[in-house]
Amino acid sequence: MSDLRQRLKACFCTIFPDLRDEEIPLATLKSVDGWDSLATVTLIAVVEETFGVQVSPDDLEQFTSFELVVEYLQQRGNHSVCSAPSELRR
Repeated sequence: MSDLRQRLKACFCTIFPDLRDEEIPLATLKSVDGWDSLATVTLIAVVEETFGVQVSPDDLEQFTSFELVVEYLQQRGNHSVCSAPSELRR
């Protein structure tokens, strides 16, 4: 698994702690209980901190599944800033 995917999985674990490791790559807005607008905003904040990116409001639709977030980050090409969300680095 790529470093980007591993680090994104850590972000998802922070926001959705009840997801099993094998469920995270399949996670979507519709498949995850509790993935609501607040969870989306929190996920974006964690992704911004972890990957050193700024997510535009125009890009919110990219944050509806694990795979779409992977694609978004790959397109941005900036995924080497931090190793994990700060709450996971403690």
